[in-house]
Amino acid sequence: YLSHAGQSNNPSSASEGDDSLYPIAVLIDELRNEDVQLRLNSIKKLSTIALALGVERTRTELLPFLTDTIYDEDEVLLALAEQLGSFTVLVGGPEFVNCLLPPLESLATVEETVVRDKAVESLRKISQEHSPVDLEVHFVPLVKRLASGDWFTSRTSACGLFSVCYPRVSSTVKAEIRHSFRNNDFTPSLQRNIKLRVSSISFSLQDSVRLLAVEAGVSIATLLPQEDLEALVMPTLLQAADDKSWRVRYMVADKFSELQKAVGPEITKTDLVPAFQNLLKDCEAEVRTAAANKVKVFCENLLEDSRETIIMTHILPCVKCPEVRLNIISNLDCVNEVIGIRQLSQSLLPAIVELAEDAKWRVRLAIIEYMPLLAGQLGVEFFDEKLNSLCMAWLIDHVFAIREAATCNLMKLVEKFGAEWAQNTIVPKVLGMANDSNYLHRMTTLFCINALSEICGQEITTKHMLPVVLKMSTDQVANVRFNVARCLQKIGPDLDSSALQAEVKPVLEKLATDQDMDVKYFALEAISVLALA
Repeated sequence: YLSHAGQSNNPSSASEGDDSLYPIAVLIDELRNEDVQLRLNSIKKLSTIALALGVERTRTELLPFLTDTIYDEDEVLLALAEQLGSFTVLVGGPEFVNCLLPPLESLATVEETVVRDKAVESLRKISQEHSPVDLEVHFVPLVKRLASGDWFTSRTSACGLFSVCYPRVSSTVKAEIRHSFRNNDFTPSLQRNIKLRVSSISFSLQDSVRLLAVEAGVSIATLLPQEDLEALVMPTLLQAADDKSWRVRYMVADKFSELQKAVGPEITKTDLVPAFQNLLKDCEAEVRTAAANKVKVFCENLLEDSRETIIMTHILPCVKCPEVRLNIISNLDCVNEVIGIRQLSQSLLPAIVELAEDAKWRVRLAIIEYMPLLAGQLGVEFFDEKLNSLCMAWLIDHVFAIREAATCNLMKLVEKFGAEWAQNTIVPKVLGMANDSNYLHRMTTLFCINALSEICGQEITTKHMLPVVLKMSTDQVANVRFNVARCLQKIGPDLDSSALQAEVKPVLEKLATDQDMDVKYFALEAISVLALA
C-alpha cells in the first residue's frame, strides 16, 4: 500500500521523486512508528494525508492500509474511528462512501467499548450518505455480519445500526433485518445494549437503563409493523408509564406525542388513552406538567369519530391539577377547534373559577395572563356573565403582583371589546373602588385609570375618570395623594387644554404645597411635564 509516498522507511526517498509528498511520507511513517503519541498525531492528521493522496489513492491505498493495521492502542483506534466518520468527501463523495465500511467494521468489533461506540457513531453518520441501493448492497450486509459475529462485541455494535438502515430499505430487506435482530444471541454481555431496544428492558433494576428503554422503545415503535409493535414494544412502554420511578414516567409523558404517532389511532384508543389519564393524574407535578404539555397534540391526533367522547369522558375529568388545566387553557384556541365552544365553556368554567381562586398566587397570576385569550374564545356575553366578576375580584387581591396583573388584564380586555364596553361594564366598577376603605384598593383605582385612559379616549377620561382622580387628591393617605399627582401627569395629555387649566392645575398646585415630601415632588414634576407652571 501507499507505494509512492510510503514504500520506504526512509522519508528522504520520497523527496527524490516528488518533493510535495515528503510531508505525507513522514505522516505515513508515523502511522507505523513504535511511539504511540506519534501514531496518534498522524491519525489526527489523516485528512491531510488523504487530501495529498487524492480520492483515488485514498480509496485504493490508504483505506486498505488502515484496515489491515487496525491492531493498535485504544487511543489511536478511537481517533481513527472518529476521523473516518467525516471522510466521505475525501474518498470522492457519496458514490464511493461504501469504501469506508471495511475499516469501520473492524473498529466496531474491537474489545474497548468507547472505540466500538465511536465506530458505530461514524457508521450511523455515513449510512445517511448511502443511496438506498448502496445501503442494501453494502451497509445491510455489514450489519448482518456484525449481528451474526462470534464475539459479543460485534453483536453489540449491530444493535446500534439496525435502526439507521431499516427505514430506507425495501420490505423484503426489512424482513431480513428483523430476522437478524430477533436471532441475535442475547448473551449477558449484550443485555444492556439490546435491552434498550426490546421489551425485557423494563425489568431492569436501574432507573437510568429504564429511561433509555423508553426512548429506544418509542424509536423502535416507528419502525416495526403493527403485530410486532403490540407484541414487543407496547408492554414495555405501558409498564414504563406506571413505573415506580417518576423519572421514567416523566420520560413516557415527554415522549407521548411521538409514541402516539408511532402506534397509530387504534392502539392509541385502546392502550394509550388509559395510560395518558394516569400520567395526567400522576402524584408528581413534573410528570403531570409533561403530560399536560401533550394534551393539545394528543387530542388533535385522536380519531375524529371518537375524539369528542374521549376528550369529554377521559381527558377533561383528569384536569384537576393546576399545571394541566393551565396548559389546556393556554392552548384554548386549539381545544376550541376540537370540541367546540359549547362543550368548552361548560367543561372549563369550573376549572377556570377554581384556578382564579387558587390558594397559590402564582396559579392565580397564570390564569390572569390567559384571560384575554379566554375572552376572545368565549365571547363578550359569556365573559360578562361568567368571568367579569373574577377580573374585578383580582383588583383587590392581597398580593400586589395579582393586582398589577389584573390592571394590565383590564387594558387588554378593553382593547379586545372596545371603549363602549369599557364605559358600560368596567369603568363604573373601577371608579367605585375609589371609596374603598382599604387605601391599597383606592390606589388600584388610580393604576387602572392610568392603564385605561389612553384606550378609552378623551371623552370617557375627562367625563368619568378625571373627577374621581381630582376628588382623591384630598385622601388622608400620602401614598394615594402622590399617586394622584402621578396619575394626573399620565392622563394629562389625553385631556383638553381647558380641563388642564381649570381643573388639573389648581389641584396640582395644592399638592405641591403638601406636607409630605413625596407628594410635593410628584406634584411639581407633573406641573413641569404638563407645562402648567
